[in-house]
Amino acid sequence: MTDYLPEGRRIDTYENLEAMSSIKALNDAMREHKILEARATVCDQNHNLVVDLGFMKGIIKREDGAIGIREGKVRDIAVISRVNRPVCFVVKGFTKDEKGNTIAILSREEAQRACEREYISTLIPGDVIDGKITHLENFGAFVDIGCGIVALMPIDAISVSRIEHPRERFTVGMDIKAVVRSVEENRISLSHKELLGTWEENAAKFSAGETVAGIIRSVENYGAFVELAPNLAGLAESREGIKVGEQASVFIKSIIPQRMKIKLIIIDTFRYEYNPKPPQYIFNGNHIDSFLYSPQNSDKTVMSYFY
Repeated sequence: MTDYLPEGRRIDTYENLEAMSSIKALNDAMREHKILEARATVCDQNHNLVVDLGFMKGIIKREDGAIGIREGKVRDIAVISRVNRPVCFVVKGFTKDEKGNTIAILSREEAQRACEREYISTLIPGDVIDGKITHLENFGAFVDIGCGIVALMPIDAISVSRIEHPRERFTVGMDIKAVVRSVEENRISLSHKELLGTWEENAAKFSAGETVAGIIRSVENYGAFVELAPNLAGLAESREGIKVGEQASVFIKSIIPQRMKIKLIIIDTFRYEYNPKPPQYIFNGNHIDSFLYSPQNSDKTVMSYFY
């Protein structure tokens, strides 16, 4: 595991808490350029972040709040949005406030630059990394891949089964794994579906003759596609009144690996409120060069390459 974790993953570790147990420990962390993490409690009128170090306060000045703030390439919302959330930082020094209290001067930007230099710059397509969902848009999920540095996971890369919005898979703050899809000038694009298993691996969890749960993903004039798992869907016979997004009870008529098809009959449907659970990963390695989703003997080849 990398030392450059998504924000929130370090805050309760023994090493982090020990480094903020006293002024001496904090001084040692400063000399060693350690990346630490604590919760931001206030963003003042000048957009400086106040950080709770336990036994004392720390300040992250606005220009040290994130890469790009100083140059005007990043908006101040990148700082303001950290209030009541963990932030990573390095200790730059100490000062006194007007009451004579010692305050630590911190820099989140320096922590991020170290992360870029020593971790993100080493990533190549196919690397499997840790991430944390920071926010969701209709076109994809934004993922903290280290020290608050964010990469985009396009919606079509989240799962094989199509979804209308990333909130159907993820919640903000969820810890996930991701595959580096591309690297362009330190800008990382991510994928996810390759970690959720092949068609055969997912289909092996089901048998013809069973009635199982599913989600209606699309309704066509020839039938409805029903998701059985994030990387597996089947085609059900058409039924009047069904709607996209509804939960369904479906009977499995047949499973045909060669045609990569699962034939279903819809037994019942009802409204469904999404409450995503952490993903269940089938691939647990550190790197993937290619991913063959389709069965070896299938009429159709579905494959991802990372290079």
